[in-house]
Amino acid sequence: MKKATPGDGPVIIKKYANRRLYNTETSSYITLDHLAAMTREGRDFKVVDAKTEEDITHNVLTQIIMEEEARGQTMLPVNFLRQLIALYGDSMQAMVPGYLEASMESFRRNQEQFKSAVEGAFANSPFAEIAKRNIAMFEAATAAFKPGATPATPAAPAAESGDDLTSLKAELARLQDKIEKLGK
Repeated sequence: MKKATPGDGPVIIKKYANRRLYNTETSSYITLDHLAAMTREGRDFKVVDAKTEEDITHNVLTQIIMEEEARGQTMLPVNFLRQLIALYGDSMQAMVPGYLEASMESFRRNQEQFKSAVEGAFANSPFAEIAKRNIAMFEAATAAFKPGATPATPAAPAAESGDDLTSLKAELARLQDKIEKLGK
């Protein structure tokens, strides 16, 4: 799917009484997984009830999070959820959304700084490939909170991974030999 550009506006997704989701841009039925992928790609969309035209985007996004959590992709700690629930009805409730958005933006900035630092530290090292994979896993873990991000690349096939591991072991052995020679 293409990235949304400023004049495009959100893609309208209609939700029918039978719980089916219809993408008006592609004229096709989609799933919550498709909406999760659109979110990771930075696509803006609006989910409306097909009958009432009520905006139900918030409910659908919450449902996507619930399904991710149910699949074992837990990201929200129990203590955080309890604190969040406790804030409903509290006098500070109105401040929470802005605070959470600012916190996530700060987290995204720190993630980018971390990524740059790790890439720079390992750029000319035999461990550069491992660092790149760790960064990819880190990005995959935070993709849900990163609008405009492309989906994380899938892990390398086992055969390639084995070849990389073999070459890293060989490089490590060469470095150990050099260290032993220097120590003599």
